[in-house]
Amino acid sequence: MQNNPYFFGYGSLVNRTTHDYGDIRPATARGWRRLWRHTALRPFAILTAVPAPGTEIEGLIAAVPGADWQALDDREFAYDRVAHGGAVLHDLSHPAEIAIYTIPEDKHPRAEDLHPILLSYLDVVVQGYLREFGEDGAARFFATTDGWDSPVLDDRAAPLYPRHRELAKGERAFVDAMLARLGSELRPVG
Repeated sequence: MQNNPYFFGYGSLVNRTTHDYGDIRPATARGWRRLWRHTALRPFAILTAVPAPGTEIEGLIAAVPGADWQALDDREFAYDRVAHGGAVLHDLSHPAEIAIYTIPEDKHPRAEDLHPILLSYLDVVVQGYLREFGEDGAARFFATTDGWDSPVLDDRAAPLYPRHRELAKGERAFVDAMLARLGSELRPVG
């Protein structure tokens, strides 16, 4: 039997409602940390994972049937797909090829200024962490992500993120409380 490869999701891919991949299970990537990257590619900050010795991030792995990476590569077009190099800890009973999508610092031209974080995107990510890892896990998402000095664009009323999801009242309150705790600057659209 051929084993399918897997991807390690650490952002919107943690929210199962944003994709159709199966054989999903929690995992941890050691030696990685999240970062809001600012490029000239988009007018918004992009969440990426970067090598960071001594740290780890939680996420999910999911199977890529038949190693057909095309749809995922298209979705993650701004990223490079790289082998995990043994960094991803999981409960699979067999060795697995696991890829992490990352945006190297020199992949795209740098933005001149800090781009805002889309609240509609952040909502999707945090909703995934709340559902998979509870409030403690979602709080760890914030703690293991750098770049919170970026302003946050409040686009909830008219979401700009194409895979946005409606948050339950408690999920929304959690996101808002975490942003307040970080002292994030919320900016209206327009």
